[in-house]
Amino acid sequence: MTRLAFAACVTACLGGPSSAETDVLHLTPTERAILGQEIRAVLLTVPELLPMDRPAPDAADLYAEAIEDDLARLKTHASALFSPNLPGFGPAGATHTIALFTRDNCPDCTRAETDLRALAKRHDLRVTLLDMEENSALADALQLDIAPSYVFPDQMLRGHIPAIVLERYLED
Repeated sequence: MTRLAFAACVTACLGGPSSAETDVLHLTPTERAILGQEIRAVLLTVPELLPMDRPAPDAADLYAEAIEDDLARLKTHASALFSPNLPGFGPAGATHTIALFTRDNCPDCTRAETDLRALAKRHDLRVTLLDMEENSALADALQLDIAPSYVFPDQMLRGHIPAIVLERYLED
């Protein structure tokens, strides 16, 4: 409805005897300025054409369904990600768990594992190491396509994350 009203506003601004001769796609700077003034005048006269009092949508609302889907996938695959019997390091009953997906010949993956090993010495952290090719079905199920990827019980992070940032996740 608002778009229809706005279209009517533009049509009214362009209307009149000369509108048949005006190519709105190729206005001169003077014609563009006049059109802008006319549109502004109409919007000031009829402000409900562009409701400005409507709050911007909350980002959490925009992504709520995607977040729910991710959390459901994480719950479904939790044992394949965080079982203490899987290859990795850190105490089996650690407070924090991360599954790290890596690839061969990936410098960022090597750096990620090194960072996590250092963090595991300072925090109660268990890290599961998963090769992306060997665990391709799991990576696909989680929609992971970048190595390294960090999988927490409640979120997934793609690409190398600096140790200082990871430490903040472990402190919260």
